[in-house]
Amino acid sequence: MATQNNADADDHSSTSPNGIAPAVIDRPLQPPTTKTALITGITGQDGSYLTEFLLSKNYAVHGLIRRSSNFNTHRIDHIYIDPHNAHRRALKLHYADLSDASSLRRWIDTIEPDEVYNLAAQSHVAVSFEIPDYTADVVATGALRLLEAVRAHVEGRGREVRYYQAGSSEMFGATRPPQREDSPFHPRSPYAVAKCAAHWYTVNYREAYGLFACNGILFNHESPRRGENFVTRKITRALGRIKIGLQTKLFLGNLQASRDWGFAGDYVEAMWMMLQQDKPDDYVIATEDSHTVEEFLEVAFGYVGLNWRDHVVIDKRYFRPAEVDNLKGDATKAKKVLGWKPKVGFEQLVKMMVDQDIELAKREKVLVDAGYIDAQQQP
Repeated sequence: MATQNNADADDHSSTSPNGIAPAVIDRPLQPPTTKTALITGITGQDGSYLTEFLLSKNYAVHGLIRRSSNFNTHRIDHIYIDPHNAHRRALKLHYADLSDASSLRRWIDTIEPDEVYNLAAQSHVAVSFEIPDYTADVVATGALRLLEAVRAHVEGRGREVRYYQAGSSEMFGATRPPQREDSPFHPRSPYAVAKCAAHWYTVNYREAYGLFACNGILFNHESPRRGENFVTRKITRALGRIKIGLQTKLFLGNLQASRDWGFAGDYVEAMWMMLQQDKPDDYVIATEDSHTVEEFLEVAFGYVGLNWRDHVVIDKRYFRPAEVDNLKGDATKAKKVLGWKPKVGFEQLVKMMVDQDIELAKREKVLVDAGYIDAQQQP
């Protein structure tokens, strides 16, 4: 197990094999920190944006990462500073896992965070049908383990820790839109069911133990850092390769599924805002505007002068066992109480992702032309 001064957890590659990282920040001597935050899921899309946001507010940020044979920190490489430059560091990484209660308790006691953001999850809906036991253990019981570690720390040390639980619009499932905080949950996947459990664990610990614990029910939020097996990034990644000539076809499932898509960079600010309030509560975060997958294709392919119908092939293996037809949030409460509203619109978001993936495809083509990789892996 890594410690704060142990380089094991911090020893990782600075390359970015799965995306184009922003320019490396040459950060000067670190100013005094205001608060300390602990983030699970720090290497994910939301974790990376939240880390940037908190660092901009002079937080000391600690992230929990799982041990892996492959480096998976490319989303935060541009803000990571080598542990040997400790005087410049405000971001530290530690090995832990939501399936290991002892590691969670140990790091909370060691770090003594002011705020805990639980973003870690097996977050792919379709995959949750393939590995339901693991999904439930990490997403639902993992949240319970972390809440219990926070509760024990608060009671044992006599200090306040504010806790954020990442919810999901998938919890609403078959509930008719628009969905708001008081809308009933009707989950349609093991992932969504597990998120419902995590939500109610958070409410229970708030009511039973007085924890400052908030649920953020975030509707779909995307970015150039989105994982490539999520439909939005799958589309823009393939589009980049198609435009550059590395690929011809894109295989998708249900094109009529409608989602409320926003920009992840906007949504992490809402997470932070929740923990700055006088009282803990639950909030829906959404753009209040939904679009189908087909509309996403229209904007993305149209942006680069292509017709998606010439390249998209429907593959039934990508249909879910239980589909969620329409998710559209009502963020009235967040706007009124938090003063939050999205800054990036749908078309701007799509174009941002397409631009990134065209650049990524150009880099890939250099490797293909040099004979380092085989472009024929994709049809």
